[in-house]
Amino acid sequence: MKLTRQQSLELLHHYVKNEKMIFHSLASEAVMRAIARRLGRDEEKWGLAGLLHDLDVEITNADPQVHGTQTELLLEKYDVDPDILDAIRMHNECSAGKERTTEFQHALAAGETITGLIFATTYVYPDKKVAGVKPKSVVKRMKEKMFAASVKRENILECEIIGIPIDEFAGLSITALQTIAPEIGL
Repeated sequence: MKLTRQQSLELLHHYVKNEKMIFHSLASEAVMRAIARRLGRDEEKWGLAGLLHDLDVEITNADPQVHGTQTELLLEKYDVDPDILDAIRMHNECSAGKERTTEFQHALAAGETITGLIFATTYVYPDKKVAGVKPKSVVKRMKEKMFAASVKRENILECEIIGIPIDEFAGLSITALQTIAPEIGL
């Protein structure tokens, strides 16, 4: 039986205790589902990749040399689509030891990374609510290298490799987060 979203949520809560990381995973799932809709891809499959991509983050202490590689081991007893495992492994090129090449890999890298920039942008708003965030604000923040400095802008720009211009991608991602705002504290 294929790994379900409910089982994935249970695994997420088992392996990840940091609430902000859980919010990030839920946000990544929402963005990946939106990207899948936009590109005509499988929403469930892409959503699960977003939800599970950081499953090993606490086990590996987010060490870039190994983060992403341990998730495959954590999921080996479940029936998980090999494309999902590949995208998860490749969301961190450092530990994968090679560059991303597929649409799914680029989508996950861009989708999970833009969530950090949107969260940071939301936090500078007086009400700290994603409802008021505009795509142009996120795109403007992309250019401010000192703002959310740990967010890899080059990963976000992989949206253009899969055919989604950055302005549209920012809007699509913000809308995705607005639909789950209460679940992620925004």
